[in-house]
Parts: sequence; C-alpha cells; structure tokens
Amino acid sequence: MNKPQISSQAADQATNTAERLSESADQALKSTRRVTNDALDQVESAVDSARGNIQPVIAKLATQAETLARRGLDAVRDGANQVRERATGFGDMTVRYVRDEPVKSVLIAAATGAALVALVSMINSRRDR
Repeated sequence: MNKPQISSQAADQATNTAERLSESADQALKSTRRVTNDALDQVESAVDSARGNIQPVIAKLATQAETLARRGLDAVRDGANQVRERATGFGDMTVRYVRDEPVKSVLIAAATGAALVALVSMINSRRDR
C-alpha cells in the first residue's frame, strides 16, 4: 500500500510543480508584455520627437526653395527685359540707317533677298535629284 501513497505524493508534487511553472510562465508573460509596451512607448515617443524636429527643417527647406524659385523667375524676367531692350535698340539703329542711307539699304535688302532665293532654289534642286 505504500506504492499508492508514493504515487499520490509524486502526483501532488508534480501538480504543485506544474502550478508553480504555470505561475512562473504567467509572470514571465506579464513581464514580457510590460517590457514590450514600455519599448513601444519609447519608440512612439522617439518618432513623435523626430517628427517635431523634422517639420521645422521641412518648412525651412520649402521657404528656401520658394526663395530660389522667385530669384530664378526674377532672373528670367530681367534677362527677357534686356533682350527686349537690345532688340528695340537694334530696330532703332536699323531705322536710322535706312533713313540715313536709303540707297545702300535697298541694295543690301535686294542682295540679301537674291542670296536667299539662290539658297532656296539650290536646296529645292537637290531635293528634286
């Protein structure tokens, strides 16, 4: 009859051991959850902090890009104005030259026209061949 008592004691010890192991596993799981949640909170805080640091940098870069774009547009506008002024100046010089030298102007225009007609007819004759 001693055997059933030993079995019963062994079973009780095994049950107690299993319960302790189960409690230890539960505590380990709770501890792991707590550590994981703390780590996630720290990551979230770091992301929020980084977002707060990045937004001013992005705003500054956007302002600088806008300033550069305005400078570029101003430079293009100034260049166009300069070209327009030069063209107007050349036009005025041409009008003065024609007024001062009408015969030479007509001869130059005729020679230029003849040269263009000769060039066009040469190109057309090459295409026909």
